[in-house]
Amino acid sequence: MIQNIQRTLPEARIVATPLPLCPEIRLYLIGPDNMQRTFATTEIQAILANTPYWTFCWASGQALACYLLQHKERFSGRRILDFGSGSGVVAIAAAMAGAARVIACDIDPDALEAVRANAALNRVEVDTCATLAQLTETFDLIIAADVLYDRENFHYLEEFLALAPEILVADSRVKSLDLPPYHKIAELTATTLPDLDEPGEFKRIGIYQAGGH
Repeated sequence: MIQNIQRTLPEARIVATPLPLCPEIRLYLIGPDNMQRTFATTEIQAILANTPYWTFCWASGQALACYLLQHKERFSGRRILDFGSGSGVVAIAAAMAGAARVIACDIDPDALEAVRANAALNRVEVDTCATLAQLTETFDLIIAADVLYDRENFHYLEEFLALAPEILVADSRVKSLDLPPYHKIAELTATTLPDLDEPGEFKRIGIYQAGGH
């Protein structure tokens, strides 16, 4: 993992970090000192060209992980797909909640390596895949956090409905998901780690459900 982030930020460190909302989970995240300085133009260009999303625990991911751990009985024994998994925080929470099988899906191979490392760190089993097209099995539930930052990603919400009978989506950028059958079931407050000093509005995360009970 450290080699992957140092391709973008040569001085970066990776630190095993407990999460404030669910301290039973630790993730390998970029050291906060890497984010509290002025970046050179070449570094900014490298970050934009190859953004290492997997080195952060985004606020919505932490919130959805917390929700899963607070409602373990809902997820125990189920087959769960975590889409756009990044660091794998939500997939790890699903495994900790007793899911029968968890697959983390992310197009970034560095993210999938991070998922495997973070799953090992937390002593849970999470499988990985790069795209939905690779999947040949069925799932009871699809979970996704922070995938709606771009309106062009909204088509996934429709695709999910054809892949599983229940969907849970967490996002801080969407204040009201006016897209039936999705409806808000919870709202949590969380901060991205390391802290990016985001506006307060991006620390309030809505959790939306389609299907289920």
